[in-house]
Amino acid sequence: MANTTGTIKRLTDKGFGFIAAGDGTEYFFHQSACQGVRYDELREGQRVSFTVGQGPKGPRAENVKVE
Repeated sequence: MANTTGTIKRLTDKGFGFIAAGDGTEYFFHQSACQGVRYDELREGQRVSFTVGQGPKGPRAENVKVE
């Protein structure tokens, strides 16, 4: 699947967050989806790339990498 880029919109202390894609879609992501960076190193407003996958509650970001 093609990479999508976006900006980290919100991070929680429960190990998940949300990414706003360029088209305005928001994607949930779990800390286990981070690639090459630890979840606790991420910051709101940071640019990331990811692939779109399907989770139990709808689309989610997978393979999240810092740009």
